[in-house]
Amino acid sequence: MKRKNDKLELILLGVGILLLLLLFVVKRRLDAPEETATAESRTETMEGKKQEETIQNMEQENAAFLNSKKEEQKETTAAGPVQIRVLLTDCGKLGYAQKQVSLRGNASLSMNDGAYIASPQETICVTEQECGEVVHVVPADETAGTAVSLTGKPEDETVYPGSFVIYKSEEGLLVVNELDLEMYLRYVVPSEMPSSYEKEALKAQAVCARSYAYNQTQGLSYPEYNAHVDDSTSFQVYGNSKEQESAVRAVDETRGQKLWYQNQVVTAYYYSTSCGKTTGIEAWGTTPDEQNQYLQSVEICKEDGNSYEAELPWYRWKAVVPERELSNLIELNTATEIGTLQNVSVTKRGAGGVALQIVAQGDGGSVTVDTENKIRRALGGKGYQIEKQDGTVVDSQNLLPSAFFQIEKSEGNYIINGGGYGHGIGMSQNGANEMAKCGKTYIEILQLFYQGVTVE
Repeated sequence: MKRKNDKLELILLGVGILLLLLLFVVKRRLDAPEETATAESRTETMEGKKQEETIQNMEQENAAFLNSKKEEQKETTAAGPVQIRVLLTDCGKLGYAQKQVSLRGNASLSMNDGAYIASPQETICVTEQECGEVVHVVPADETAGTAVSLTGKPEDETVYPGSFVIYKSEEGLLVVNELDLEMYLRYVVPSEMPSSYEKEALKAQAVCARSYAYNQTQGLSYPEYNAHVDDSTSFQVYGNSKEQESAVRAVDETRGQKLWYQNQVVTAYYYSTSCGKTTGIEAWGTTPDEQNQYLQSVEICKEDGNSYEAELPWYRWKAVVPERELSNLIELNTATEIGTLQNVSVTKRGAGGVALQIVAQGDGGSVTVDTENKIRRALGGKGYQIEKQDGTVVDSQNLLPSAFFQIEKSEGNYIINGGGYGHGIGMSQNGANEMAKCGKTYIEILQLFYQGVTVE
């Protein structure tokens, strides 16, 4: 009896073990989808993390690239003095090509690597007939100054630092002045801003001028003469004023400092006087992008809300132009026949209220003019007067004072009420001076007019 019971117990034990094994297998199968899903979820999470890491790496690489470009620019400057080559035009009074050129150095002058040495104060005269293809003139001391006359007449002399290259072209002789950028700025700053202005305003001007000039040295505006700029208002006025102690200090105290935005040196535009607001780059027909966002419309106001420039003569101005006179000017300036002017309307405005488009309708046709410069030219020209808000009256010039204006017809005249003087993009020089009078530093001034920049 005992053996039979033992057998039965063994059988029951085996069945129990089988049942347990079966239950274990079923549970594994039921749990498998959940485990698979968890694995898939983990895979997705890992892929997401990899994507995030990739994006972060790309951003870091991009930032590193921009920083490297910035450092590259800084290293270029640090490697030695930046040289600038200026095509001389006597500040725009003369054309590029001349019949003869004379040079008289305060130090001795070496022509063509010593082929001829001119003693100090000895005049060298170069004519079209005598000039070879290129003449190099290098003073023994490039800071001593050389009196250059583009006409050959002594009364037309202007003193320049640096060395000179005279090119012979079909039109005549062209003179390029090569000099250190910092030395160049000593003559630009007092030519662009009165040396009597506040110290902080002059320092702001120096940084603007340096930033603008530095960018010009990265390419050649006159590749045929290896020149970066000329000396006129087309770039920056150079040589219209002698060195001034206040301007020299402003240049020296900001030495090497430029305006940076998005790891690039900015092109720091500036002008005379605002109407209380600046405008953006679209005023020139340029599409705003990530690189020019520093040029935005800003209000130039004190803490009490009043404009810094409210008391300046050009803050507001007025012109009364006879119908016939404005008709003629518009036809001449736009090369479009419109007959007698019937109406002028501003059909599009930009940031700050600047006129971006006008339509002039005459009894013989109409013309549409876009961008602030072309609008100012269309309505500008000799033949009428402009009254500034202080009561002083000046003759009209080739350009209307600014594109911040309203225009209406009244009793056979067109009345133009405007504000400011210049294009309105970037820094108002008179605004900078008024801010400096109120205790603002040159960095505060610059960071108002150029949004988001650093001064380095």
